[in-house]
Amino acid sequence: MMGDIDKLEVSIDRDECIGDGACCGDAPETFEMDDEDKAVVKKGSTDDRDTILEAARNCPVDAIKVKDKATGKMLYPED
Repeated sequence: MMGDIDKLEVSIDRDECIGDGACCGDAPETFEMDDEDKAVVKKGSTDDRDTILEAARNCPVDAIKVKDKATGKMLYPED
């Protein structure tokens, strides 16, 4: 099953990330923690768009940015 990750540009501001891990709980196919306890985006996510956006919204420091690749519109935080 394919997710929506190929349609989205998902990035994490590593300077902002505090290693809370909420994103990993909300979208475990999209996010994981690296050896510095910072979130990173996994390759080949099967999470859907709503799940990824929910994880971004739940980040306590708004370190996750999500953009629609087709339109260039910033989905989170919203323009």
